[in-house]
Amino acid sequence: MELYSIGNLKLMEVIDINTGSKIGYIRDLKIDCNDHKVISMIIPAEKISWFGKNDYIEIPWDKIVKIGVDVILVNENNILRNEK
Repeated sequence: MELYSIGNLKLMEVIDINTGSKIGYIRDLKIDCNDHKVISMIIPAEKISWFGKNDYIEIPWDKIVKIGVDVILVNENNILRNEK
């Protein structure tokens, strides 16, 4: 089992394995405090919508295929795109 700090995860670029496209960098993590598990990672969307609202992408933790030295590979099928 490998351990990663949140600071190190935020420095890793998230990449979709299906298209090879860069999704972005982790902004935040959702954690289930009852089960002590990471639920998902929050990544800011590339575009900023009107009135200063930031769109974000929520990728469930189980969509992570591999955490490498400097990248996180994810299977981007069926991810959640939300507006704050």
